[in-house]
Amino acid sequence: MPLSPSDTRELLARLGHSPRRFLGQNFLVDANIVRKSVELAEVSPGDAVVEIGPGLGTLSEALLEAGAELWAVEKDPRLAAFLREHLQPRFPGKFHLMEGDAVEFPLAGLPPRQAAAGFKIVANLPYAISTPWLDGVLSGPAPSRMALMLQAEAARRYTAPHGTKLFGAISIFLQAAFESAESRRVPAACFHPRPDVDSLLLHLKRRAEPRFFPEPRKKLVRACFQQRRKQLAPLLGKLLPDGGADWLRRLVAAGLPATCRAEEVPVSLWLELAADNGSAPLTSPDAPPPSPPR
Repeated sequence: MPLSPSDTRELLARLGHSPRRFLGQNFLVDANIVRKSVELAEVSPGDAVVEIGPGLGTLSEALLEAGAELWAVEKDPRLAAFLREHLQPRFPGKFHLMEGDAVEFPLAGLPPRQAAAGFKIVANLPYAISTPWLDGVLSGPAPSRMALMLQAEAARRYTAPHGTKLFGAISIFLQAAFESAESRRVPAACFHPRPDVDSLLLHLKRRAEPRFFPEPRKKLVRACFQQRRKQLAPLLGKLLPDGGADWLRRLVAAGLPATCRAEEVPVSLWLELAADNGSAPLTSPDAPPPSPPR
């Protein structure tokens, strides 16, 4: 069972640990949210699951009890030591913990063979790293499902439709590969300490034909959004040798004005731009996730 707020405070006091705001240490204290996270990811016995920032292990324990083999990455040395002592003896061979930065190791040291065989991600993400971490996930082998606890504004940005102010490069990269199946508001009271904002539990499913942007093409899309108030035509004139002339003609043929800006262009047309400006197909990257340090 997840720890109650009082249990969490007592355990932290026993460990001599104060939650560190810069690491986004807001610990889940709501059993329903923990259960819903496992349910959304459809975790079954034998599934390989990646978790980011397990903290006190509340979600980790629920995943392991559901029969998952779990790979987790924790940056805080004191919490990592607690997790090794608390969970590894109880789930021998099933709980794999690396101590490190999730942005550097977005799949928590998941072995390449297991990544290729299939895996899921379930995580209560530290808010400060959610976008760079997600960008890393979208650069390697893709999970079949993700159940992510996110700051509400970040979740809305990831799933924002084109034509809105929240639509940006990360929206395009994510929506090209995943579809949002469900989201659930999570009040601040579900955490200790309480964050200053509400959260969303976001359920993402890999598309039947996912598309992925290699880094050079990500760089091109990001550059277009770095000056999102400017029209695309003059921007592309500086970014591409041909100014993206053929793609811009296709935008107009699709009904967009010649003066359109980056946020007005749907994901399908951004995929066409990427396909026009690179040699590799926009398919799942072959590169395995980085290996953990020895």
